[in-house]
Order: sequence, then C-alpha cells, then structure tokens
Amino acid sequence: MSQASDWQILCAEARAVPSGSAAAFFRDRFDWARVGDGKAFATGYYEPEIAGVRTRQPGFEVPIYRTPGDLTRCTKADGTIGRGRVDETGACVLYFTRPEIEDGALSDKGLELAWAADPIDLFFVEIQGSGRLKAPDGTIMRIGYDNQNGRDYVAVGRLLRDRGILPSGGITRDVIINWMRAQPDGGKALMRENLSYVFFKELIGPGPIGAMNVAVTPQVTVAADPLFVPLGAPVFIDMDRNETDGLWVAQDTGGAIKGANRFDTFWGAGAAAERTAGGMSANGTAMILLPKGSVARIEAAGARTVP
Repeated sequence: MSQASDWQILCAEARAVPSGSAAAFFRDRFDWARVGDGKAFATGYYEPEIAGVRTRQPGFEVPIYRTPGDLTRCTKADGTIGRGRVDETGACVLYFTRPEIEDGALSDKGLELAWAADPIDLFFVEIQGSGRLKAPDGTIMRIGYDNQNGRDYVAVGRLLRDRGILPSGGITRDVIINWMRAQPDGGKALMRENLSYVFFKELIGPGPIGAMNVAVTPQVTVAADPLFVPLGAPVFIDMDRNETDGLWVAQDTGGAIKGANRFDTFWGAGAAAERTAGGMSANGTAMILLPKGSVARIEAAGARTVP
C-alpha cells in the first residue's frame, strides 16, 4: 500500500515545482497504475440551486433535516456494525427509511435546518450532496452533506430504465424530473423506493466540503471509492466524453460511487455545470497516480494492481 511518508515527501516537492514543470513532476515522481482492467465509468455532480428558506412559511413546507441525535453506529443483531439507532429495548436497529421520515418520523424534534419549496428539487440536492437555497428575497443559504440514514442508495433513473418506462439511452436528470412532474403520485412513489435519506448542515466557506474536509474544486475534484483509490491521490481518466479527460484529484466519496474505476466528476455551480453533470455518463479508462515504489509494494502484497 502507499504510505503516508511517501505522500508527505511528494507534497513537499509539489510546493516547489516551477511553473511549467507540472507535467514532468506527475510523469516522473509517480507510479501510474490501473486497478484490474482499468475500464472506468464516470458520472458528474454539481452544486444545484433550489428555492428554500431558513424558516417555514407558505410555499416552503418541505423540511430539510440536520443529523438526528439518535443516529449512531451500533452493532446489529446479525453482528454487523453500521448506522442505526438504539430502540427502547436497547437493540440496535436500522434507522428510519425515506418513507418513514417523509411520513413524520422526525417531525417536531427541532431538527429542521431549513425548508424547501419542492420535494423533487430537494431529492436531487440529496443526490448531489450539497446545494444552495435561494429565498424569495434573493439571500442564499448553502447546505452540504452531513450524514445519511444507512440505507442503500437506489438510482431512480435505473429503475425507470429497467422497467422500460424510459429508454436506456439519454436518461438525464431533466428527463427523470420531467417524468416525475408529469405524474406527481408516480414521482413521489419512485423517490420513496430510494430508502436512503441525507441529512444536511449549513456550509460556510468557498464551496461544498468533500470527504477530506476541504472544499471541492470544479473540474478538479472527483469522488471515488477509497477502498480502491486513496483520498488525495491524482487520477488520470480518458473517457468518451472529452471534457472529462485529464488529471483529477480524489477528494470526495459518494453513496453510489462504489467499486474500482467508478468516479463522479465535480463541475461546480450554475447552469453550465448542471448541464454537464446532469448528462454525464462516460466510459473509458482510469489510471491512479501513486508515489514511486507503491505499485511494487502493492504487487508484493498480492493486490491485483497492474502498472
């Protein structure tokens, strides 16, 4: 495995790299490795802006919850450890599902961080992990991921595709939203099939906070699975969507970003970012950049990494 001391040396060197010498630094001071066959799939995420306010008022009736105090990590009856809650008998049980929360499981507990105007808009903020709430007076409140209820994430676009409701090609965020709005009951039922639920906190600073507790950067930050990509590592991806090609930095994670060579590229805020991220579905190859000598150690340990 790569070692912290290796990264510390590289980071110190990076601060002193002269202007115009970055390409040589990344070429010469890293092992370029692929996991398995290196075949990669990338989606995109962005910071959406929706109508929302800090205090409940007419037209803003959808609660945005902060993390509940009873959401904890505990040992369940099957011996697994994960997010859950301790019930009145002292047993560790699964936390409330999206339908249970929407039906009032967390109401009247003072957990409302803010209020949204539209449940579909809020649902997609959950998927993105952060967003901006714009009040009628133009003020902005920024919110970001703080926790999750421990339930598995279900991609609603995949459900629509698998059921033949929408064609397999061209399933974008806008296509899904248009379908939901065309049949509100069906849209609500579809969202409730995703039992995962995200809790938020207010963000103060330059941008959404990633898994490394630093602000993510448009067209630089990529979310990856830390079981396969060390957080902070550069990643080179070459896709059939040219705008994704190049070096990214693994600074984030995501509930749907699981497995080797699965990436989620961050595009920032605004209409252009929404268009790019919302339609991003790219296939290609990925290379992870690791400190010199890391690949030899990984291979010696029996990991299936191919330089």
